[in-house]
Amino acid sequence: MASDPSEPSDRPTPAAQADTGSTVKTAELVPLHLPPVSEEPEPLRDPRTGDVDEWGRSEHMREMVRKLYDPMYRHWFRAEWEGMEKIPTEGGALLVANHAGAIPSDAPAIMHGVETELGRPVYGLADHFFKAAPVIGTLWARAGGVVAHPDNAYRLLRHQQQLVLVFPEGSKGPAKTFNERYRLRRFGRGGFVEIAMRSGVPIIPIAVVGAEESMPILFKLPSVARALGAPYFPITANMALGPLGAAVHFPAKFKLRVLDPVSFPDIEPAQPRYSRSRIMDESEAIRQKIQEALFDMLRQRRSVWFG
Repeated sequence: MASDPSEPSDRPTPAAQADTGSTVKTAELVPLHLPPVSEEPEPLRDPRTGDVDEWGRSEHMREMVRKLYDPMYRHWFRAEWEGMEKIPTEGGALLVANHAGAIPSDAPAIMHGVETELGRPVYGLADHFFKAAPVIGTLWARAGGVVAHPDNAYRLLRHQQQLVLVFPEGSKGPAKTFNERYRLRRFGRGGFVEIAMRSGVPIIPIAVVGAEESMPILFKLPSVARALGAPYFPITANMALGPLGAAVHFPAKFKLRVLDPVSFPDIEPAQPRYSRSRIMDESEAIRQKIQEALFDMLRQRRSVWFG
């Protein structure tokens, strides 16, 4: 990728994830160095005439997306969950998963699975430029996308007690080539750990198998990526199917394993800063847990297509 998504940027906001066409741009939450956010309750807002919330999410739009995506989820990817009961049915939690595929297929699978099985909305943190894109940005927000700024994550987790999905590998995850599959990249600077500590919510690690094979990258064209200003420009195996293959995933069998929640009972929420060494240690421990779970799932898998 062009840069480590956890490094400082001249953008107005950090980034979590977004994709468009055959290029993808994702990033993780950067570490916070902000003053404490007030613990005062959020003021009551005027009733809305529609179903669009303050983040731009529309439950009517999400319902349409679920109906359209459900056949792919159930019959194309044949998603199979293990340990979904570990995701809380109430209260805030930060969902953290591995990330893969030239056009990542794991984010919609996770969001759809949790929303249909648990009946809870999931807000996906994604790159700021996607929000700014005409038409696409509006549709993305209506479907539950939120700009990956630490203040946004804090409000969703701490004040509104929502489920939030983030991919700590950032854009390095989907940029992996096929020979690098299921080898997790560094989890940035551990910003996702810090925001969970500050919000006082657990981290729910999720290991995903199948996304790597749904749109594997054979090689990348750095010169084209630079010309387009994209993090990478992939040439995928799917493109062998012609123009349609550039956007259509292979029917790889999806398996998703929810790991034990990681909580921080000894950490006081709403502090402006936390121990950098503790954050990095927790981040690496979570990365290792997901990596070990992936290796275990791959050992048990008999077939890419049938699980």
